[in-house]
This record gives sequence, C-alpha cells and structure tokens, in this order.
Amino acid sequence: MADLKVLCDAIIKGDQKTAVDVTKAALNEGMEPSEILNDGLIAGMNVVGVRFKANEVYIPEVLIAARAMKMAMEILEPKLIEAGVKPLGKAMIGTVQGDLHDIGKNLVAMMLKGAGFEVVDLGVDVSPDKFVAMAKENSPQVVGLSALLTTTMPAMEKTIVALKESGVPVKTMIGGAPVTQAYADKIGAHGYAPDAASAVDLAKTLLN
Repeated sequence: MADLKVLCDAIIKGDQKTAVDVTKAALNEGMEPSEILNDGLIAGMNVVGVRFKANEVYIPEVLIAARAMKMAMEILEPKLIEAGVKPLGKAMIGTVQGDLHDIGKNLVAMMLKGAGFEVVDLGVDVSPDKFVAMAKENSPQVVGLSALLTTTMPAMEKTIVALKESGVPVKTMIGGAPVTQAYADKIGAHGYAPDAASAVDLAKTLLN
C-alpha cells in the first residue's frame, strides 16, 4: 500500500526518486489523484513553506523540495486532468520591465504550484502591455509582480495602472527586496508579500 506520509516526507527532504516511486505506486493502486496531490505533495510543500517562513530551511532546500514536487507532478498531472480536478486558482507571475532577476519569482511560482495553483510564468523584463495582454489571454485571478531593483519599482506602478485601465478583473500582489507594504498601498496593489511562503498565503486570501 502506497504511503502518502512517505510521499509527504520525500517532498520535504527533496527526495525525487522516492517522490516519483510513491506517486506511481499510489496511482497503480487506484488511489484518487486528488488525494495524492493534497495529502502527499501539497502537504509536503506546506511543511516546507512553514519551515521557510520560520528560517528553519533556506532557499536551496526549498528549491530541492520544489524539484521533487515537480517530478511527481509530471506523473500526476495527466491523471488530475482526467479526473477533472480543478486547480485552487490561476496565478500569473513575472518580473517587471527592466529587471532580469528571477530567483525570487521562480521560488514564488514553485510555492504557488506546490499549493495547488495553476501558474502562468511570464519570465523577466515583462512590460505592462505584456502583463495586460497575457492577463486577457489567460484570465488569472491573481497577478504577481516582482522587482529586485529600486530603479524598476516604478514599472510595478505602471503595470498596476495598465491592468486597472484594461478592466481585467485581477487581484495584484507585489514582492521583492526593495518592496514594502507601504509601497503596495501607494501604488494600489491588492497585497504585498515579504517572502515566497507569505506570497502563497496572500494569493489564497486574494482568491476569496
């Protein structure tokens, strides 16, 4: 009998082989894909998120856990689609125009996937117009903007203004080293997150 506790632990430790093996075994035994996702993969990433927030683990450990999750998800995803399991929500994310930093953004994208979101990652140096065009095309509920340079923070404001003017019904959240809650309030973002684990909590809050 495939043990989802073992799967959860494999994600926490970043043990790709065990994560993949247990996921395959659970599916072969006829376990519900949603059960494997929630009690195995998401449960594991939740623990990683809590530990990351508490400074008990750091970015390398989170990346290793997210990689194990990704490998298991590649096996599970087709089955989830077949079973009609809907993602928690859809989030679109990108680093704003003029900024080429992506570690923070990638971490948030991984943690969102780990929490059950469908994620559209636009990459780096994304113009306000591209954010608007892709929001119209993908219909996300939440749009995350990242910036690591103080010089690119104004691009966040331009993007938020462009999204509002476009009339696309999205909630916006911002993050990155120089960004603060005060800045989020000033430019009219719906929220600010200081780290990747908090970004997941915020995205869930914005869905409601």
